[in-house]
Amino acid sequence: MCGRYTLTKSPSALQDIFDLKRPSLNLPPRYNLAPSQDAPVVRRDAEEREGRALAMLRWGLVPSWSKEPKSGYSMINARAETVSEKPAFRRLLKSHRCLVPADGFYEWRPVGKHKQPYRIAMKEGAPFAFAGLWDRWRGAEGETIESFTIIVTEANALVGPIHDRMPVILDPGDYALWLGEGEAAVEPALALLKPYHAEPMTAYPVDPRVNNPRNDDAELLAPLDDGPAGDLFAASRG
Repeated sequence: MCGRYTLTKSPSALQDIFDLKRPSLNLPPRYNLAPSQDAPVVRRDAEEREGRALAMLRWGLVPSWSKEPKSGYSMINARAETVSEKPAFRRLLKSHRCLVPADGFYEWRPVGKHKQPYRIAMKEGAPFAFAGLWDRWRGAEGETIESFTIIVTEANALVGPIHDRMPVILDPGDYALWLGEGEAAVEPALALLKPYHAEPMTAYPVDPRVNNPRNDDAELLAPLDDGPAGDLFAASRG
């Protein structure tokens, strides 16, 4: 699964990377994004047929047909293997696909009686995008909630020793296809839902302070000093 992630790149960097036509939002760096919080997603611009827009949506999908918005937390992730079958996600594949910008994510590995958090990112620190789906819920009193979920798949060789699942990371060349730009068919997009290559990625243990979503500072990105957690992970890769 994916239960926490980071996005620390500047808005101008995101505007260039994701080819956003409008000025980007004023986004502070986030070191510990958690479910139920608002986070930026890239989706097709409703005002420009082929344009892209950055919007702030709640993490945790609230389907448009829900009677109330409290179900969102359980839908922070959608499994790639069943996303085309589940009622909450199936209809969104046609026109509500989105990119979720990130530059790292956290997973927890059991170590004895505890779980050690790891940050997983690109070796060069480059930002990337998860495959996501979004929806719009409207309440009887006129309340509107736009929310999203992150699609997850089986882990690659790097993430596997930590957790058996990982978010679907898309190659930049596939952004247009996932967003449905020039290709309306769902099947080609579904073919993108696979583990990302392990070679350009890195993983390292971080401070357990990340367990608390109220902690959201740059120190969370720092690798732990060499110790049991790091040694265990190194051994598992060897």
